[in-house]
Amino acid sequence: MAKTRHILFLQSSSEGYGSGKIILQVLRFYQNQGFSPVVVLTNEGPIQEELKKLNIPTYVQNLGILRRKYVNPSGIFNRVQKNLNAYRFLKQLHRRYSFELVYSNTLAVIVGSIWAKRNQIPHIWHIHEILLGPAPLVKLLAKMLDSSTPKPIAVSQAVADHWQAQLQNAQIEVIPNGIPYEGFLNAKGALKTELQLSPKSVLIGMIGRINPGKGQLFFLEMADKIAKKYPEAHFVLVGDPFPGYEYILEEVEQEIIKKKLESRVSYLGFRTDIPEVMASLDIFVLPSVLPDSFPTVILEAMSAGKPVVATKSGGASEMVLEGETGFLIPIKNVKTGSAAISTLIEDPSLRNSMGEKGRKRVLEKFSLESFEQKVVNHLWQHLRKS
Repeated sequence: MAKTRHILFLQSSSEGYGSGKIILQVLRFYQNQGFSPVVVLTNEGPIQEELKKLNIPTYVQNLGILRRKYVNPSGIFNRVQKNLNAYRFLKQLHRRYSFELVYSNTLAVIVGSIWAKRNQIPHIWHIHEILLGPAPLVKLLAKMLDSSTPKPIAVSQAVADHWQAQLQNAQIEVIPNGIPYEGFLNAKGALKTELQLSPKSVLIGMIGRINPGKGQLFFLEMADKIAKKYPEAHFVLVGDPFPGYEYILEEVEQEIIKKKLESRVSYLGFRTDIPEVMASLDIFVLPSVLPDSFPTVILEAMSAGKPVVATKSGGASEMVLEGETGFLIPIKNVKTGSAAISTLIEDPSLRNSMGEKGRKRVLEKFSLESFEQKVVNHLWQHLRKS
């Protein structure tokens, strides 16, 4: 009887956003190779239902996730305590499963690299972020990467370039994400009906977790400028706040009132029907104001055949072809961003052609099959076949 080969996955969040969607794909790839994943989540969340469908043992344990807000004396003490508790938990789990590999999804999870190194177990770090600061945190993570993970994965060249410059030993491999596109290829949208809009209206939307980097307030600045000129334009915001950032949602809601945009902007919160929401849009906007490593939502928009207007921040520049599948705009540049969206409002044929080119590009360059092949090849560089 073949030995069960267990691999430990540590996931930084339990929500069904970018990194959560990607880890579900990676787990399937590993299962296809005959491995038995075990997942530790830092909290309860929607991803648990998906893990149950995959028959993957799942545990909830505070993993001491690193955030900017903890870079202070009391925050550091808190994180040290949480990581010590998580370390002890992993030690107990290892007695049951005898892990062959530890897979840490995002740099926010550090306990896996420490535990794997101490126990001489191979470690893979899947890097989803570009951190500009604070400097002590960036330096700490670079040092841990260099000492624990010979070949980390980066989701984009922008991510790899950011971290590789700070490493002496580790060699980063770029593996762009891929997702299942079927739901986005065939979805039907009814959002205009739901919002009681005219079929001739132009629906412009952004989908993303509410946090300091996604740019919801920048989106509203552009909406305010565009709404004055185009009565047919309507804007939608989709996504709920990351815990601790509820104040940004309050700012968004206050800004809508302040700018008198109540009839022109709809905040929809968290939605489970993203393919249908995306199908309803005429233009997709991702106005990130901090470097966005490789936004999964752009893959979704492109597969849905939507033109994309995104900021030149991180991986978006590797995904969107300027003037062909959408427009790349400077961060916080309301004038340029509004002009790009206006061009698409005025030209339905351009929207269609950009959307079709985007769909073709995502299916060819960022396919799920290519993602799987690269992840599997990377896996076997760390383990021997048996």
